[in-house]
Amino acid sequence: MTDVDLESDIMQHIRNIAIIAHVDHGKTTLVDCLLKQSGTFRANQAETQVERLMDSMDLEREKGITIRAKNAAFKYKNYHVNIVDTPGHADFGGEVERIMNMIDGVLLVVDSAEGPQAQTRFVLRKALEAGAKPIVVINKIDRENANPKKVLDQVFELFMSLNATDEQLDFPFIYCSAKEGYAKVELEHASGTMEPLFEAIVKHIPPPRAHAGEGFQLLVANLDYSDYLGRIAFGKIYEGKVKVGEPAICRHGDGKITKGKITAIYHFEGMKRIEVQEAHAGDIVGLTGFEDVFIGETICDSEARPALPYIPIDPPTIQMEFAVNDGPLAGQDGKLVTARHIWDRLVKETRTNVALRIAQTSDPKVFAVSGRGEMQIAILVEQMRREGYEVLVSRPEVLWKKGPNGEPLEPIEKLFVEVPNENLGTIMENLSNRKAQIVNMNHVGAVVSVEALIPMRGLIGFETDLVNSTKGMGVMSHLFHEYGPDRGEIAARKNGSLVSMDNGDATSYALNMIQERGRLMIEPGDSVYVGMIVGENARENDIPVNPVKEKKLTNMRSQGDGKGIQLNAPLKLSLERALEYIDVDEYVEATPKNLRLRKKILDENQRKRAEKSRSIRFLES
Repeated sequence: MTDVDLESDIMQHIRNIAIIAHVDHGKTTLVDCLLKQSGTFRANQAETQVERLMDSMDLEREKGITIRAKNAAFKYKNYHVNIVDTPGHADFGGEVERIMNMIDGVLLVVDSAEGPQAQTRFVLRKALEAGAKPIVVINKIDRENANPKKVLDQVFELFMSLNATDEQLDFPFIYCSAKEGYAKVELEHASGTMEPLFEAIVKHIPPPRAHAGEGFQLLVANLDYSDYLGRIAFGKIYEGKVKVGEPAICRHGDGKITKGKITAIYHFEGMKRIEVQEAHAGDIVGLTGFEDVFIGETICDSEARPALPYIPIDPPTIQMEFAVNDGPLAGQDGKLVTARHIWDRLVKETRTNVALRIAQTSDPKVFAVSGRGEMQIAILVEQMRREGYEVLVSRPEVLWKKGPNGEPLEPIEKLFVEVPNENLGTIMENLSNRKAQIVNMNHVGAVVSVEALIPMRGLIGFETDLVNSTKGMGVMSHLFHEYGPDRGEIAARKNGSLVSMDNGDATSYALNMIQERGRLMIEPGDSVYVGMIVGENARENDIPVNPVKEKKLTNMRSQGDGKGIQLNAPLKLSLERALEYIDVDEYVEATPKNLRLRKKILDENQRKRAEKSRSIRFLES
């Protein structure tokens, strides 16, 4: 057998698949189950007791969502199956697009009670466009309200609406309960394992679209970083094979070429990266040796070999300021508080999070951070809090672009919303106020699917409104559509702020008087300072208040502060909600233990002189 024949045989026994699904439909649990039942963790029994193995970040486990696309692999019989778990939230859609370049098939996981949702549509569209072979997995069939047959019909309708080919419409399907660890081809079949799904993967997913032969060619689809080896480029080998120590070049997106050599090759076994000496066509691997490599670029053996098609990442559409905490309570909670600390952490983040861009500003204590959505940046802020950082974060501002004649163009997103029929009127009014243009609407049973073109400005805070208006039943996803003309002013928050005019600890007596003006955000005993936001005014304007005022004792019978006072429950905002809530002249003060809202300019007189106005930021080319 020749080397090429051997490589072709190896390739025939490789399967590259992605798991795609809507948020919380069980894809991460399914990956866990496949890894455990394939015997991947036989040697390490501790891992078999862990749920959501693929969600390695604490935040992923807490929020129940996958944030970063991750690689894993398992052996089934004589097949090597590379598997990628993809994010399901709209802000991480860029991750989904990239990994579609690496895989040849997808497991579409659908909840047997909820059926296909908005995000299901988004990820499936990407998979079908990439020509990936789908296997439909109807999950959670052990649920009380499960209706797997009905859901299968809904999935078929979804494929039809996405203009799937005849071949794609003839998809295999499996019923399963990832939580209980079994799969079956027919509902009436008895099964205690995932064997039917393993068999479906090796039978229906084709071998990788790649070529055995001399030289090699890899398209970079993801990045990681090692303190010892630098940047690690992950992707599929499209051609040939690669060995450690061989010379190589990187063809960058701008046409430039960097020469180097392969210093390490990583292969996946379970969740672990295993260092190997060589890798073959069709396999998904990590390579080191190029510090400046980026997503979408090609690493190959020589300049004679052309670049693979470059797939650009969607541009960042929002920007926030990250600033040094200069408030009176700075440094009480966190240890990493200086401009250098914050900048170094942001640089570290961009090594692996390629959808993020950072820049220094004219103020050495303020940095500009750009991304695809406020949740993406909120996740970064939350990670930094947990690592001991203190940082001030501004409201998301949309990044505009200059048109051919210098006119401002704003990013327009394609929005997909699914809402119950009874909430349609409220949501349509909300979208209208946000300058959205409805392009399509479908009624499916008790649910309405709405497709709209909406300015990115209009999306800020919309998800919160959607959840509140539909009592959590509404779902959404969005992707970048185009840059279009300015759609005019979009009304921001209607209520002004109650701003502290003194330093100290809040008292029940003072808060009782303040709550007549609006809604409190703090409790008695909370530390406050001048310029800190302590509540929401019932009216549109900001008003100064004194939350630390104490009751003057007039005689010995007086019990002092707080007796007989009934305070309403304060408004407690999550980090994401706080970032949406604040106005353009306000910051969220994020520390390891506290989230506070404050004015950018703490002094009231200075604040009055600084006019609050709408500003437009342009995307740096």
